[in-house]
Amino acid sequence: MADAVVQIFLERLLITLTEQTGYVNEFRDQFERLQSELQFMQSFLADADRLKRKRNSQTLRTFMAELRELIYEAEDILADCHLQSRDEDQLSNVWLTFLYPPNISFRYQTGKRLREINDKITKIKHNIASFLNVPLFTRTDTMDARNDQMSRWSCPVYDHTLVVGLEGDTRKIKDWLFEAEEGILAIGVVGMGGLGKTTIAQKVFNDREIENWFERRMWVSVSQTFTEEQIMRSMLRNLGDASAGDDRGELLRKINQYLLGKRYLIVMDDVWGEDLAWWRRIYEGLPKGKGSSIIITTRNGKVSQKMGVKKARMHFPKFLSEDDSWLLFRKIAFAATEGECQHPSLEGVGKEIVEKCKGLPLAIKAVGGMMLYKPPTYNEWRRTADNFRDELAENDDSVMASLQLSYDELPPYLKSCFLSFSVYPEDCVIRKEQLVYWWIGEGFVPQRNGRSSIEAGEDCFSGLTNRCLVEVVDKAYNKMISTCKIHDMVRDLVIRVAEEDAFSKPNGLNCRHLGVTSDVESKQLISNLKLRALMSTTKTAEVNNIASNLATKFSECRYLRVLDISRSIFELPLKGLLSQTGSLQHLSYLCLSNTHPLIHLPPSLKKLKNLQILDVSYCQNLKMLPSYVQSFIQLRALDVTHCGSLQYLPKGFGKLLNLEVLLGFRPARSSQPEGCRISELKNLTRLRKLGLQLTCGDEIEEDALVNLRELQFLSISCFDSHGSDLIAKIDELYPPEQLDELSLNFYPGKTSPVWLNPASLPMLRYLSVCSGNLSKMHDSFWGENNTVWKIEALLFESLSDLGIEWTRLQGVMPSLHIVNASWCPELDSFPIEDVGFRGGVWIKEEHSR
Repeated sequence: MADAVVQIFLERLLITLTEQTGYVNEFRDQFERLQSELQFMQSFLADADRLKRKRNSQTLRTFMAELRELIYEAEDILADCHLQSRDEDQLSNVWLTFLYPPNISFRYQTGKRLREINDKITKIKHNIASFLNVPLFTRTDTMDARNDQMSRWSCPVYDHTLVVGLEGDTRKIKDWLFEAEEGILAIGVVGMGGLGKTTIAQKVFNDREIENWFERRMWVSVSQTFTEEQIMRSMLRNLGDASAGDDRGELLRKINQYLLGKRYLIVMDDVWGEDLAWWRRIYEGLPKGKGSSIIITTRNGKVSQKMGVKKARMHFPKFLSEDDSWLLFRKIAFAATEGECQHPSLEGVGKEIVEKCKGLPLAIKAVGGMMLYKPPTYNEWRRTADNFRDELAENDDSVMASLQLSYDELPPYLKSCFLSFSVYPEDCVIRKEQLVYWWIGEGFVPQRNGRSSIEAGEDCFSGLTNRCLVEVVDKAYNKMISTCKIHDMVRDLVIRVAEEDAFSKPNGLNCRHLGVTSDVESKQLISNLKLRALMSTTKTAEVNNIASNLATKFSECRYLRVLDISRSIFELPLKGLLSQTGSLQHLSYLCLSNTHPLIHLPPSLKKLKNLQILDVSYCQNLKMLPSYVQSFIQLRALDVTHCGSLQYLPKGFGKLLNLEVLLGFRPARSSQPEGCRISELKNLTRLRKLGLQLTCGDEIEEDALVNLRELQFLSISCFDSHGSDLIAKIDELYPPEQLDELSLNFYPGKTSPVWLNPASLPMLRYLSVCSGNLSKMHDSFWGENNTVWKIEALLFESLSDLGIEWTRLQGVMPSLHIVNASWCPELDSFPIEDVGFRGGVWIKEEHSR
């Protein structure tokens, strides 16, 4: 990972040298020397990382570890120089400078340490080059190649739910389920890792026939480390009950009550240990009969037998056939050409790569995702095939070999992003937004050509999902990914590499990144005073309970770039616990989402001048944001959604010219002069995502959004609105015409806004309308002079009065591919089953579900 650490530092150093701040200029010679040495070393660091593992060379490992730590230290020095320069700029007055002379000690120590770092790095360069037999008078600049890689496939390019060759498996298990009668039918899906056991169970679990057959369905991921209470709480969450404080007996009683008299299906995914006393206790408490069933996926046949699976109901998935293996590979590697190999010279080497995967879907998807990013040239594919062969010579496990090669072939900036998954617990479902904000906050995302940092971060996420290193869990109606997880074999790889490179460690000691859970210990913070990131890693619907004496230690990690303590409960008010957070002046990302009790942000936070992302969403008791927030001129994203006690944002938000994401914005009324009016948004010309909370007409001013030429996503929520003038005022709120996605929630009008038409929004691709009083579309919605929409995906939800004819909608939306509709009884002409109840999805041509 040293190549990743070097690239991140060089990106930051280049930007800082360009800014020409005081202290950086003073040490410019040393920084430029450092830059020159590292740029030279970039040409062989990736090879060094690979060789240290293959040769198991302790010497090379030591060199690389020393280099990594020196780079981290140099990055901290660079950040300190930037801060010192800023502080001295504030003391530029002659008299103040006389009273508070520049920090002579800092100048001396910094200069001395930079010279030492440079000397050590020069020595390491010679040692590594000698070890690898690299001539020191040559240099290969790989930056252009990385730039090309960064821009390729910056969004999902194939269906991540793609399944090949498992149709017979799912049909067989469905038939067994429909035959179930007395007791509880137990079905086992048994096989080695990467064979597709979980995929088969998911296909069955999400099948429409299965949804209709079972009245209750529960999916439980059984990790290698779990408690009986966690299993039962997971079952209850599937049933809509977020029980937190009950004991085992009470939890089991609740499960029994929910399931009594119902036909239910439980999937126990990825069961490992043979000590199944926990399962016997749960099983005894489950109601029997009515065709209820349990599916167990496991690598161990004895586990399924001990859980009550008879041999006749044990399924062993087969390896994919040669044809299915090649088909799966083609669908991913050649996604740009709809799965067709248009370069005959690549077919032979491609089939050679696939053959080495031995019919294992996970291995095929990993190498397919890797090849998606390779230039379609024979030499590049041949090189990769040879590397795969060498990797298999070291490790006969085709899945782990394919995953290791996929990691080795990642561009440096994606290696850091990938290793971030190491801090999350097994089977943890992770929000894409949290990952992207972390990567931006810590500088993992390349900053080039003035590109939006949020967009670049989302491209990094797509780079990992397209390579099949990260699994998609949830998607929105328009197929945009919202949550993800990693396969347990991918997790084995990421934890091993992260530990080798001191990115993170299972014991949480002596590393740079740490996951925050209720189990975090003070020694993990005391031994990690150079932490870069503290991340809340609780599982879905769980919360952290953090002791106050532990929370106060967060501020002792003075080099923190990222602090995410979301979904946490503290013993004392957070205002006091956060009073020292202002000392974390390198902090770029602060997430306090869903923390309790948070009522006010402390004054000390105004010192966080480097803050780029602030998330206080779901803080229901937060009464106001302090006025100093307007001084966060580096701010890229602010999220204040679901803050029920927050009436408005403070005046002056128009100064945040770098803002790209603003969610939960509540405009002040004319009677609230201390609040931010919607007209201030005109200055925020870099906004890409905007979420508005509107309750009355007085909050709206005409043409408030016209200057937002970068705006791609707009959400308007009128929850808890009042006043008859709001509808007319919304008609004056014309969004910019380049808008890509619009979400309209709790709209109080009977007729859609007049600007919701294809002429005013000619670039709109995604539209969702949920809840509210809407009963018909404005005449302009249907277009004039043969004007049609470019909308591709549409969502209608909980609109009891809305009536639209399907054929008319298709006529004005010729590009429509996906329609998701539920709880809309008047849309009975739509080709969606049960549209007035839970509804479903129509997909063009496929007409599925």
